Amino acid sequence: MDRLLVTGGTPLDGTVEIAGAKNSALKLMAAVVLADGRSTVRNVPRIQDCFTMVEVLEHLGVGCAWAGDALVLETTDVRPAETPYDLVSRMRASILVLGPLLARFGNARVAMPGGCNIGSRAIDLHIRGLEKMGARFSSEHGFLVGETTGLRGAVVNLDFPSVGATENVLMAAVAARGNTVIENAAREPELVDLADFLVEMGARIDGVGTPTIEIQGVEGFGPVDHTVIPDRVEAGTYAIAVCSAGGRLVLSGARADHMDLVLSKLADAGADVVATDAGVVISMGSRPRCVDLVTLPYPGFPTDLQPQMMALLASAEGTSIVTENVFEGRFMFVDELNRMGADIRTEGHHAVIRGVERLSAAPVRALDIRAGAAMVIAALTADGVTEIEDMYHVDRGYQDMEAKLAALGAVVRRERERSPALS
Repeated sequence: MDRLLVTGGTPLDGTVEIAGAKNSALKLMAAVVLADGRSTVRNVPRIQDCFTMVEVLEHLGVGCAWAGDALVLETTDVRPAETPYDLVSRMRASILVLGPLLARFGNARVAMPGGCNIGSRAIDLHIRGLEKMGARFSSEHGFLVGETTGLRGAVVNLDFPSVGATENVLMAAVAARGNTVIENAAREPELVDLADFLVEMGARIDGVGTPTIEIQGVEGFGPVDHTVIPDRVEAGTYAIAVCSAGGRLVLSGARADHMDLVLSKLADAGADVVATDAGVVISMGSRPRCVDLVTLPYPGFPTDLQPQMMALLASAEGTSIVTENVFEGRFMFVDELNRMGADIRTEGHHAVIRGVERLSAAPVRALDIRAGAAMVIAALTADGVTEIEDMYHVDRGYQDMEAKLAALGAVVRRERERSPALS
């Protein structure tokens, strides 16, 4: 249970290398189950969630070896073994082995998923989509058991453009007999990256990046060598951090075309934003201005950057309104910000943020990955030394955050929790 000590008041300056996208890498790692042979996935972030997915794959018989930021995955001996609760409970994305296992073996047994506690994240859409394609499911002692005598193409209408459901159905549909159409599909860049990966393996997919995806099933898949897209949420987190703390950052490798609305909102808050071929340059020389925002599926404002923006707006000039339309539990971290002197009131899925001139250091907790990042951003602007507990949440989604911040001039120090027996 590590804690991070952050001394506020120092502007950020320098270049930060943006890692591969967590929300893409995890799905590509699951997709390799479809093919026999050795695949290489490059630009994989060295974060806890990716380490957990490696454990899930190894449990299924996949050989996994790191080579720098590349992950070499050997699937010759893969098998539909039970995916245990202690792994799946750590990370929700591990449910995405369900589609590939059903497609390749006709059966799967996966523990019901865990992950961040940010509201209802039921897997009903995953199940209904796969049932449309001929899968049958039952629940046994906390495990989801899926079986099929052969997946077949179908029209799958999603009630909500769920990224996970779209991905699970997509990974099953590429191996189904006949054609599948996914209506109201997610459009996130990470989904496009997964589709590109599947096409490289031999899949036939059209319409990715639009609400309608068409898939023609094929019989076999081959290993690939693929590079993960940059993480737009990590890039957005550092962009928000410099807008909150002040200074100038070069987000090396960031793709501005994946962050249009985020960068637009930061410009509205007073930032100077320049997109280049090599990344994004962003600077802030004054107190940020208030802005309103509404989270929506891509290309709307991402829910995974809403807590970080709330931290910025807590010390912005004026009153902002944030509306959360994706996860009803995203506001759980607000009490932590208010402990630091923020003036935030929530009602339903709306939050009213009355900016204060400066936050005040206090002991706080990282309640989930993105809420933890929000606490770090708030601490960078606060008066005094803020202690952020439960940093393991942040480690699930950000590679070397404290080292990157220190290189940019932030005053940060990690303390590791000692066992009472060693004290």
